[in-house]
Amino acid sequence: MNRKMTTAIAGLSLTAGLLAVAGAPAGAQVGVTAAPKPPKGARAVVQVSPNPTTERGQEVTITGHCGGGKGLKGVLAGLDRKNPVLRNIRIVKDDPKGFVAKARLDSKIGNGVGPVFVDCGGEAGVTLLVTHV
Repeated sequence: MNRKMTTAIAGLSLTAGLLAVAGAPAGAQVGVTAAPKPPKGARAVVQVSPNPTTERGQEVTITGHCGGGKGLKGVLAGLDRKNPVLRNIRIVKDDPKGFVAKARLDSKIGNGVGPVFVDCGGEAGVTLLVTHV
């Protein structure tokens, strides 16, 4: 058997093994543990779409849930309050079970990665926004 064939078979065997473990019932998986639950105060979940972004001034949608918090109270993007990543942030729906906010990328933004934080009145969440402009 040639080297390429051996490598292909090894790769397929590894993939099949991973799929078998992933597809097995939870009780049958040995050594696989669930991710730990985030601590109180950090249980909100947030997503930004589109992500990555590709145009300055592009509108993005911020969605998620409050993980036990009271509802979406605010959104902050970036670490520098004088030069925020997102402008004109507006909360469209503040429901703790499913919030929606809209914003526009700053016109001076460059390529990079920055955090987007949400405040849900007792719970907070963060995700990363990637910009390719």
